[in-house]
Amino acid sequence: MDEPDIFYILGNKVRRDILSHLTCSECYFSFLSSKVNVSSTAVAKHLKIMEREGVLRSFEKEGPFIGPSRKYYNISISRVYVATITPNIFWYGGFDLGESLLEKAEIDLSKIPQEHDSILKMVFSFMKLTEELEKTLQVLKSIETLRDKLMKDMKERYLQEIGDMTQLAILHYVLLNRKATIDELSDRLNLKEREVLQKAEELDRFVPLRIKDGVIEIDEERLKP
Repeated sequence: MDEPDIFYILGNKVRRDILSHLTCSECYFSFLSSKVNVSSTAVAKHLKIMEREGVLRSFEKEGPFIGPSRKYYNISISRVYVATITPNIFWYGGFDLGESLLEKAEIDLSKIPQEHDSILKMVFSFMKLTEELEKTLQVLKSIETLRDKLMKDMKERYLQEIGDMTQLAILHYVLLNRKATIDELSDRLNLKEREVLQKAEELDRFVPLRIKDGVIEIDEERLKP
């Protein structure tokens, strides 16, 4: 499978919303259709595009009740993508998350001069900066590998102990984005604002939240042991 055209995938809001739901849990088609504000035909088209690109995979799975099996989707890649776009640089790359983790790395830019008197020195400095960038990317990969594992474990524990998927979706979104408005969560989860507020207040019983002026965020003071 070729590298997926990830920026084409992410360039569409509906596809971004679908991916956001699928990072909470694998989902069947009708559930996804109920969570985004487009027709089921459009959802099917977006799912087909992402499956074709290798970002998603589909599979049949029996539901909890008697009846035909349902078609489920989940995300089939574990990669971090980085891009730089300036008047002078256009560069992007994708890197697999994995078990090779860095616990410590030293990034040193102090020996890179700000001014150069020859092209050769400029080339040398650029190559040295690229070496520092590669170390930085290794750190990023390590951080994201650990965050990914922790989020996976957290979701499994939350569903096992509390079992509320909507609460988990709110927690998931707030953790990834630092904070969220009730309005944007209402749009993302396809719920009424009062329903989002109710679920956030229920979630606050298990994970301390600060809910003020329509904004929800983790209450770090109450979170401290």
